[in-house]
Amino acid sequence: MVTEHDLLPQFALGLQTENPKDRIGDTKPPLHLIPPSAEILEAVVMGLGARKYGPYNWRTAQIRATVYIAAAKRHLAQWLDGQDDDAESGVSHLAHARACLGILLDAQSLHCLNDDRPPAGIAHELIVRHTTASQERSE
Repeated sequence: MVTEHDLLPQFALGLQTENPKDRIGDTKPPLHLIPPSAEILEAVVMGLGARKYGPYNWRTAQIRATVYIAAAKRHLAQWLDGQDDDAESGVSHLAHARACLGILLDAQSLHCLNDDRPPAGIAHELIVRHTTASQERSE
């Protein structure tokens, strides 16, 4: 693995015009691509949840995947149906959905997710089939 220490001699001698940190930074997750407004609103929702249930409460006891998927889908349905903000919090339904999904991702990565999804279905195959069929009809 190359680190910035490996690149320092070339940069110090003036043989390289690129900052050695650039090459290392380009290999890391591009966190700067997350829109700040989305991150801020999700943080507001996470703060509300922390006050109500305790910060990082999902890390202390397993959470059920379907509870958070259902909550995210309810927020998305309300947003899709024209209600921008959650009636209780006054914050965007989209931020609430992001918070639900963020908690799921964190719980899954830490192995504290009770994965109670139903047995695998054919949703992926149906999407592929109908996407292809739609494209062929338009040609």
